[in-house]
Amino acid sequence: YSLEQNYPNPFNPSTTIRYQLPQDGLVTLKIYDILGREVTTLVNEEKTKGRYEVYFNATNFASGVYLYRIKVNDYVAVKKMLMLK
Repeated sequence: YSLEQNYPNPFNPSTTIRYQLPQDGLVTLKIYDILGREVTTLVNEEKTKGRYEVYFNATNFASGVYLYRIKVNDYVAVKKMLMLK
């Protein structure tokens, strides 16, 4: 499994998040604000093994640091990203 750093970062208003699965599984990819409140869910579905890209448009979000968290089977990873308006 891998979760890559979003690109571009910092971003305005959109960015791409890439991840890779070595096996099939239920993928959840969520965005949280710096206080840990969930602001949106980008992925919540079964995926087959492979590489994926998810587009995140933050036009309606405030500037600041956001966290993105992926969970697949027993794998969990979190990374930070910066939205600058």
